[in-house]
Amino acid sequence: MDEEFFPPALLFDGTPFEINRLMMIRIIAVLVLMFIFWLALRKPRIVPGKLQSLVELGITFVRDQIVYEQLGERIGKKYLPYICTVFFGVLFMNLAGITPGLNVSSNGLIGMPLVFGLATYVAFIYAGFREVGGFKYIRAAVAPAGVPWPLYFLLVPIEFVNTFIVRPISLALRLFLNMMVGHLLLVLAFSATWFLVGLFNAFSVIGVLTFAGGLFMTAIELLVAVLQAYVFALLSTIYIQSSVVEEH
Repeated sequence: MDEEFFPPALLFDGTPFEINRLMMIRIIAVLVLMFIFWLALRKPRIVPGKLQSLVELGITFVRDQIVYEQLGERIGKKYLPYICTVFFGVLFMNLAGITPGLNVSSNGLIGMPLVFGLATYVAFIYAGFREVGGFKYIRAAVAPAGVPWPLYFLLVPIEFVNTFIVRPISLALRLFLNMMVGHLLLVLAFSATWFLVGLFNAFSVIGVLTFAGGLFMTAIELLVAVLQAYVFALLSTIYIQSSVVEEH
């Protein structure tokens, strides 16, 4: 089981540029994502083809249902490219978990979710400094208006920890744990199938059941892959929205 999340090196073993199976899956996911967008949008048409329509539908969903819904059109236009990158990046890395030949989401290891969480951390702090101003943003984030001043001694450290520490960590952990648990369930279901059917006896009937369970879990993992991409993008947008208002 360790090799699922800590596989041996494939290239450049023992160097800072070491590439293992999980790293290769990340590279493949990014290349496939870039290729699909390039193929769909390299020559956009007024009457779009199937692939262009699919990509535009995805972008429109992120724009209208996530970004503009939370930020409005004026501010939303500024951060739409980032939220689209987060949504599709998380989605394609999640989908690797149910892709034959890849069979594991690189978000099932904490490293990549931490990168996404750190990127959102930088994005919402940048948004606060850009839209509100450094001092006003920090004050609004840790010292909400309308609170009796003695409570600030308790409220300021709590708000500071919640805004600047808990947010990126919770984003990363939510994504990581969902994808890790889903992958483990798939591994258990299909490993049990391989073992039980291989016995060629009455237990093979149970193997058929575990195989059916594995197929069911694959469908669930597809739903979770899309849902986690949506949740990550939505929370990133909400954090940006909370940074661009002067009072919370």
